[in-house]
Amino acid sequence: MSAKTDAEVIVGGKVFTLSGYESEEYLQKVASYINNKHSEYDKIESFRRQTNDFQALLLEFNIADDYFKAKKQMALLEEELKAREDELCNIKHELIATQIKLDTLEKNYLAAKKEADENVKKVIRLETELKERERK
Repeated sequence: MSAKTDAEVIVGGKVFTLSGYESEEYLQKVASYINNKHSEYDKIESFRRQTNDFQALLLEFNIADDYFKAKKQMALLEEELKAREDELCNIKHELIATQIKLDTLEKNYLAAKKEADENVKKVIRLETELKERERK
């Protein structure tokens, strides 16, 4: 397990010390995300008119919404990745089967070529014998 990290971050204009097993950079990134959410909602007039408790609740709902959307997107991407891995596996099996067929065809071709060469030699030998018989 990594060492515990303490980081001073600014959230909503206030300095907080966060502790965790993540890097300071990560803790700063989380604080930045929270600050961006505050900035985003502070621009909305109707939000600013709400009580602090209600504002906090709205931000919590929005952050939870972001989390669940990201989680759903991750699940969709994992499904897509699995489908692509399955497709790749099928393609690899197809490639192997095609390679086996190719190897078989090459062997058959070589055997047929050898047989054809032997037949050509046989024809030449028989023609030669025939010519010799005709001379006699």
